[in-house]
Amino acid sequence: MPAAKWADAETTAQGKSRAVVPPGALKTLWFNTGTRCNIECANCYIESSPRNDRLEYLKLTEIRPFLDEAREMGAGEIGFTGGEPFMNPDLLAMAGECLGRGFSVLILTNAMAPMTNRKAELLALLKRHERGLRLRVSLDHHTAAAHDAERGAGAFDKAVTGLRWLLDTGFNASVAGRTFVEEDEAVAREGYRLAIGREVELTVFPEMGVAGELPEITTECWGLLGKAPESVMCASSRMVVKRRGEEHPAVVACTLIPYDARFELGRTVRESWRPVALQHPHCASFCVLGGGSCAA
Repeated sequence: MPAAKWADAETTAQGKSRAVVPPGALKTLWFNTGTRCNIECANCYIESSPRNDRLEYLKLTEIRPFLDEAREMGAGEIGFTGGEPFMNPDLLAMAGECLGRGFSVLILTNAMAPMTNRKAELLALLKRHERGLRLRVSLDHHTAAAHDAERGAGAFDKAVTGLRWLLDTGFNASVAGRTFVEEDEAVAREGYRLAIGREVELTVFPEMGVAGELPEITTECWGLLGKAPESVMCASSRMVVKRRGEEHPAVVACTLIPYDARFELGRTVRESWRPVALQHPHCASFCVLGGGSCAA
């Protein structure tokens, strides 16, 4: 029996069989553009900051082989996350390459200065590829007080300004909120509508729980929770990262677990296309119990 929770790939600390997610059809391939960010949030799962370069900036030349694989494997969507993706100088060239190949593209952003400083480039991209480009803006809550407590004073107003610019100029933009403030969903949606000044597509993501307090996911959980393994994000997606000092990018199982070596599955998407043991607290809190997914 393992000595601690999350320690063994096959067995939980209680001696039960750990849940495993088999790969299905590849739907979304994610690229982590780098862990640098213009701000440092209080509860960032990836610890992004202006100083964090544990994941280096990906380059256009580095993603092309992965795009070839994604097309061959039937993926339809490419996602860009970070850090703040707009910190990466190659972001819009990479997005343009993906759109030109017929993929839909989802860019996650805080809609602050790194994005707004590149308005002209963004508009040029929109003009060339109006269909297929989506941006999702992180707005933790519909009040400045709650959002700024996580992201710093003034962050809310800057993010809302950036979001309104996207909407006003014709971009397909949506909002990602969080459940860290307990409130009725209808109240939350109305709050966002009032804060932004219009209706906007909203996805509210579950919080990451505390490792010691979370239950490990066993094979029994699928039936108990009425949930299918194929509904979990790692059944249909992978993420490409470039670790600091490494010569080549690597493929990891999940957008939420970029540092844990147990979730690094190879140097190609095909090599990574194998079962994933749900051996991390995020597997429980975000994916299985929370029902979250980063895809569009």
